[in-house]
Amino acid sequence: MKEATGELNMTVVTVVAIAAVAAFFYAFVWPSIKNSITRNTNCANASCPAGCTTATCACTYIDDKGATQSVTCPNPDTTKK
Repeated sequence: MKEATGELNMTVVTVVAIAAVAAFFYAFVWPSIKNSITRNTNCANASCPAGCTTATCACTYIDDKGATQSVTCPNPDTTKK
């Protein structure tokens, strides 16, 4: 019976540890990843001014509702080597 209790305790510790790691990921890491994906998608769909010579350009895209939104995107002309 002692062995079964010890294994149950280790199972509970393992489940709690996995839940803690998952909660940390969901609360702190996932929002950053989600924002990065959204920004990259918006920049891929954006139209940027042709005369931009800086590392980032103020571009515009059309969102899901049909409204024009602005986004700051990296300038591909300055990042090519």
